[in-house]
Amino acid sequence: MNDPIGDMLTRIRNGQMRGKSVVSTPASKLRGWVLDVLADEGYIRGYEASEENGHAAFEISLKYYEGTPVIRELKRVSKPGRRVYMGAEDIPTVRQGLGVSIVSTSKGVMSDASARSNKVGGEVLCTVF
Repeated sequence: MNDPIGDMLTRIRNGQMRGKSVVSTPASKLRGWVLDVLADEGYIRGYEASEENGHAAFEISLKYYEGTPVIRELKRVSKPGRRVYMGAEDIPTVRQGLGVSIVSTSKGVMSDASARSNKVGGEVLCTVF
């Protein structure tokens, strides 16, 4: 697998299209940090560590409001073929501030608002709306 974050985002999108309440993805530190940001921003209910076939995995609890998914759009920005890095002042707002960009910085993985307030830039992993 070349893009583990892209794979996780696709699993979340597919699970929401099928109306699933829980989606499973292989576990890693980076995926856990991205899921922490999604949970803090209120896009998912949360996640739990589990084990599938002897491998660590995350069980992601998806969030719905009146039957529709809370996450309307989930896009990967920085891909393995084209990495996207931005300074703190250059990080874009998503849908005039209604969405969130998830940024991997030297101080950890955080939302775009946190990165701007801490004045750190980094790799823009994905955008969520």
